[in-house]
Amino acid sequence: MTDAHWQQVYRQLHSHPELSGEEHATARLVAEELRAMPGWEVTENVGGTGVVGVLRGGPGPVIWLRADMDALPVQEETGLDYASKVPGVMHACGHDVHVTALLGACAELVAQPVTGTVVALFQPAEETGSGAQDMLNDGLLDRFPHPRIVLGQHVSPLPAGIILSKSGTLMAASDSVRVTFRGKGGHASQPQTAIDPLLMAASLVVRLQSLAARQTATANAPVLTAGALHAGTRPNIIADNSEVLLSLRTFTDGSRDRMIADIQRMALAEANAQGAQQDPKVEFFDHFPVTENTPGDTERVLATLTAAGLPVLPMEHPITGSEDFGMFGTAAGAPSVFWHIGGIDPARFTADDQAHMLAEGALPPHFASNHSPRFAPDPAQALPAAITTMLTAARAELARA
Repeated sequence: MTDAHWQQVYRQLHSHPELSGEEHATARLVAEELRAMPGWEVTENVGGTGVVGVLRGGPGPVIWLRADMDALPVQEETGLDYASKVPGVMHACGHDVHVTALLGACAELVAQPVTGTVVALFQPAEETGSGAQDMLNDGLLDRFPHPRIVLGQHVSPLPAGIILSKSGTLMAASDSVRVTFRGKGGHASQPQTAIDPLLMAASLVVRLQSLAARQTATANAPVLTAGALHAGTRPNIIADNSEVLLSLRTFTDGSRDRMIADIQRMALAEANAQGAQQDPKVEFFDHFPVTENTPGDTERVLATLTAAGLPVLPMEHPITGSEDFGMFGTAAGAPSVFWHIGGIDPARFTADDQAHMLAEGALPPHFASNHSPRFAPDPAQALPAAITTMLTAARAELARA
């Protein structure tokens, strides 16, 4: 299959995104593409909408290659001619790149005989942290060949083809938090008759900023971000209840435990300070574990990519983004290797941009990051790079005795 075909597949996926657990059309497209390749055995509806392809070659190792399929509840603002046709839903994290690149690698693996067995995992619901576990709960380890290694990649807003990874801790654990305050509603002209839950929520958001700030001097400090605050319907009504949604990122169990206890303590303190008649409800959901790259195996895979002439850059520190990819290797007792790959046209990065990234360790402010409504990988360069990278790593691992 040609590059033009994969560009078309990518545009189809990008313009028709589906939310976590609802990837029905995406899964059908994946299954149809795999079935068009000779040798692939295809199983649908694994862990919901997951698709698993198995390519059996001669005797040799079993490797798992993983791509996630779901989109985000984001209204696209890229202005692309193939922008999302689904209101309020967008592939703002590049999972359409992951799916297309893995399909492209699957096609290339058919083109030359493989030694060993390849299992291609097209996973639903990564954004909610449930998709990998759903596939495992559906008997993934019992129904398909057991892996010797699990490989995965994620597109990032870096120059196309640049590969970033490291051994050990690669990405943070993540928890979503919902804090619900219960107050006493009333008329805005008579606040003395009410107990204002919006004030509790707003005060909590401000106070919580001190939690992570107090740990910035520690290695791999936690990150706590307020993503939403909901209360009331009109300016002249004091609501009964309010809700705060938080995102917590941590790198160790101890840090996570401390932050969880502090969030609960501060929420209760705010409710007590305002005279709430009920304690706040604090819920933790959408948990992602720390992503760990297996030492030894990671160095070997990165050395393979480097030897193939691919631009591998070292990472000094883990990043605060999160993934559920590591659940597969953990459950299988197999090594995991995950990397980030650039997906933006290198011509867009000026000398000043490159100097900023080197000095600050961060993207220049005019580049959109993952989850932005303006995040737009360049498929003409991102797809060939991602296909080549996955294919190079896969073939090398299959060739190991």
